[in-house]
Amino acid sequence: MDNTASITAADFDTIVVGGGIAGVSIAYELAAHRSVALVERESTLAYHTTGRSAATFLESYGNATVRALTRASRDFFVAPPDIVDGPLVAELPLLIVAEETEVDGLRALYETVSPRSQTIELVDGNAAEQLNPMLRSGYTDLAMVDYGSLELDVHGLHQGFLRGLRRRGGTVLKSAGIVEARRERSSWVLRDAAGDELRARTVVNAAGAWCDEVAGMFGAAPIGIAPLRRTAFMVPDPRETPARSIAARRTMTMSASEDFYFKPDGAGFLCSPAEETPQPPSDAKPDDLEIARAIERLNEATLLAVRSVSTSWAGLRSFTADRTPVVGPDPAVDGLFWFAGQGGYGIQMAPALARAGASLALTDDLPADLADFGITAASLAPGRSALAA
Repeated sequence: MDNTASITAADFDTIVVGGGIAGVSIAYELAAHRSVALVERESTLAYHTTGRSAATFLESYGNATVRALTRASRDFFVAPPDIVDGPLVAELPLLIVAEETEVDGLRALYETVSPRSQTIELVDGNAAEQLNPMLRSGYTDLAMVDYGSLELDVHGLHQGFLRGLRRRGGTVLKSAGIVEARRERSSWVLRDAAGDELRARTVVNAAGAWCDEVAGMFGAAPIGIAPLRRTAFMVPDPRETPARSIAARRTMTMSASEDFYFKPDGAGFLCSPAEETPQPPSDAKPDDLEIARAIERLNEATLLAVRSVSTSWAGLRSFTADRTPVVGPDPAVDGLFWFAGQGGYGIQMAPALARAGASLALTDDLPADLADFGITAASLAPGRSALAA
């Protein structure tokens, strides 16, 4: 149910704080076994980072644990369960292009990611320009293409998890920011800004950029969440190169230094400077200077001939020190479970990470099929030493 009426007191097995993709996915998995309430402080779910994602599935993106969680999520995206209304994916190969100074770094990336993939290969500059004719002739010295990358329907994924949560009897509460948490016997009692109280044995902290702030209300130590702003903007289709533009719509293209990327989106192209600027948890706003820098790089590397921006936005990607999600019980606070630090990978690894989180919350162990991908509870644990780096 939604909170169309005031709730003055309610008891659940688990309360999940945060209504983005992290919160709805683990709430859905837990609701198969427990009574669950999903609590979101905004009036709209997925208002912040989830709703501003570039919506791609990239198995070559992130560290080893992230890549494993991404690979483990592919089957869900390709053949989703019946909670999803329609397909979630479309083919969108990833093309990473390198100038001369970036070639060694791209070769090192290829050596790291290619052993676990049959869809990745290195190509020369001419082949890269054939894959994406919007690349400026002579710009690319070497490129890596991943033919297995996909475009994702983020809204469809989020709504699918939400639909599944409701089918399993889950409660969804919006405009319900938690302002106080207190321990009573073996339960947590949470009070929201309206004065309503919720009680649960376990609270899952899936509050994205606000995870450390939420943890503080429970008396837990922060894990060092670093919210990093990323700007994105839309540019129109360049009319002077229609044939090249049509062909360019078959790939997402990124620089090897990750200082820009662009991908087809509707009638234009979604572009980004791919910056990572630290800022406090907030409603992130786009950076005009970063947009200007990205336009300069795009016009140097491509034939997009960017002269104007249709619209722009920004989101916060929340990382830990080792850029690996934090999933597991707090080492010092009973009844508090972390589901945080998804960084820029939260959408593409959501199905597997939610299953991992629910299994750890229910059994203290991972599903066997996820362990087969090389994912371990220790690599996700809140108390791991890498978080102190």
